[in-house]
Amino acid sequence: MNYFSTRDTERKIAKTSAEAIKQGIAEDGGLFMPESIPALDEKEIKDLIELSYNERAAHILSKFLSDYSYDELLSFANAAYSEDKFQGGATDISALGDTHRVLELWHGPTCAFKDMALQIMPRLLSAALVKTGEKRLSYILVATSGDTGKAALEGYKDVDGIKIQVFYPEDGVSDMQKLQMASQAGENVNVTAIKGNFDDAQNGVKKIFSDRAVAEMLDKNGIFLSSANSINWGRLVPQIVYYVSAYCDLVKEGDIKYGDIIDITVPTGNFGNIFAAYIAKLMGLPFGKLICASNCNNILTDFINTGVYDRNREFFTTISPSMDILISSNLERLLYLIAGPERCAKYMKSLACDGRYEVEEDVIAKIKESFTADYCSEENTAITIKETFEKYSYLIDTHTACALYASINAEKKNADEGRNVKILTASTASPYKFAADVLRSLGKEPDSASFEVIFELSKLTETEIPAPLAALRDAKVRFTESVGNSSEDMLSAALSFVGVKA
Repeated sequence: MNYFSTRDTERKIAKTSAEAIKQGIAEDGGLFMPESIPALDEKEIKDLIELSYNERAAHILSKFLSDYSYDELLSFANAAYSEDKFQGGATDISALGDTHRVLELWHGPTCAFKDMALQIMPRLLSAALVKTGEKRLSYILVATSGDTGKAALEGYKDVDGIKIQVFYPEDGVSDMQKLQMASQAGENVNVTAIKGNFDDAQNGVKKIFSDRAVAEMLDKNGIFLSSANSINWGRLVPQIVYYVSAYCDLVKEGDIKYGDIIDITVPTGNFGNIFAAYIAKLMGLPFGKLICASNCNNILTDFINTGVYDRNREFFTTISPSMDILISSNLERLLYLIAGPERCAKYMKSLACDGRYEVEEDVIAKIKESFTADYCSEENTAITIKETFEKYSYLIDTHTACALYASINAEKKNADEGRNVKILTASTASPYKFAADVLRSLGKEPDSASFEVIFELSKLTETEIPAPLAALRDAKVRFTESVGNSSEDMLSAALSFVGVKA
């Protein structure tokens, strides 16, 4: 299985999966995509139903990562999704009434769905360094809107041959997310706040990646850049697994019959998580509509409804900060699959120059065959948290609330159209990562200092605080640096950490 850049119009530069994972982003600024999407036939899916999550992961990953052996991938999955990291198992599905199912993806060490990829990705990268004969230090740069940063730091801490630098928006993450990152252990990690939003952080990292002078400077010092964001295929491909696995679990539990169609709702800002569900659908899973749920920064909703992507709009800081994004990087991969590399490259050039692009009618029509979109206001986010807890005694975070709101709307639309399908909603973070806003949504203003709010929420709802978050009570803050939001400011911080002088 070869990989090509989404902007390689002639498919001239082929990479192995190990090379794509090591490199992270293509030389032309595009994202790596496999030359084809492998299929899962009916027998394979039925066989997967009887397997463990780790065995399912190894089978699916082996379809994409052909220069890794099945046994190698199984050993990575066994280590990544072990009981000490994912207590009670990697994923769980909860039922809310007859229609709604919630796929809980936050039972890992940082209590966010990013753990599902970022516990196995470091193993994929470490193996890639060996497979490609790489002797230089791998320097990972990460821009985060909150959860990716901590999950990447936790996954890569003290991994030999790798250093990691995380940038996050100073006022764009929750108190818990900030504490998680600022107190991260590990000798090879560094965390820096920027005075800007996530798009500033992401743009800065991309500019550093695309600067050949920087690459040459680092190379002379025995260092090369890589990424742990979902722009890296090694981060995105493990996410395909849990959508396939969720369908298998629903069949195994007798909740649906094999072949039954389900819709899937995903809260998304960068489009990676929902794109993984789309890949699973292309592989042969009987998924119906993929419902893209946004918050007030509803650029994806507007795009899917109109075909116009325009980031020239007001940016909102919301109570669902991981979705506060106006440049959805992984949308490029969808456009590549549907419009082809030539048109995809044209769209990305227009986005870089004008901050907008408009796709042709055939492209948006094809997108609408699989995707619908909805968005949730701040008020409706709070209402959904409150009503879900009152009706089902089920506590959700602010991002999951946006998705569940969209799922409820989709259920009503399905009823009008005579469609009777179950809707699987991706739950992407523990409510305790956003405890103050969840508490306010339940009608109680926090009394405590920022960290102690989790105990108020636990007492009010009689729910258990995840152990990794409770343990932060005595955590020591290690990282307090803050820089400007320009790529120059970020580059200076990045070079300083690895001891390279510009």
